[in-house]
Amino acid sequence: TWSNRREKMSVPFSLDPVSIFKAGAGEEKDETARISSFVGAIAIGDLVKSTLGPKGMDKILTGGQVGSRAGDVVVTNDGATILKAVGVDNPAAKILIDISKVQDDEVGDGTTSVVVFAAELLREAEKLVAQKIHPQVIISGWRIDERSETTTRIARSR
Repeated sequence: TWSNRREKMSVPFSLDPVSIFKAGAGEEKDETARISSFVGAIAIGDLVKSTLGPKGMDKILTGGQVGSRAGDVVVTNDGATILKAVGVDNPAAKILIDISKVQDDEVGDGTTSVVVFAAELLREAEKLVAQKIHPQVIISGWRIDERSETTTRIARSR
């Protein structure tokens, strides 16, 4: 029977907690973690937003970033280059950077725009979450809005 097998195969284990964090790492919970995620992702969007458009501003990147030597200085308004050079620990900010990489790999353009667009959606979501609206309700609302926009575009094209 199963219980007999389990007794024969018993493996000693400990109920002592195991730390999975690096030394000095912290842990955020609940509202603090949520706010931190919003802030980090929105900051990434704001960082590259100012590079868009005909009056987009350049950013000065100094050595030490990915793919550069210490002392190198790069002046660019390319969002993908800026995002590659930014080191972040914030999980939501990392996702925005990954969105940019995927956009670059798949299309080759629009890397800054997708990050700014996603950051603005998160900025609006943050306001709704502050009003105690559940994130799933927010996402459902965006999906309904997207479907109604698509329906309107189809109707206008006829």
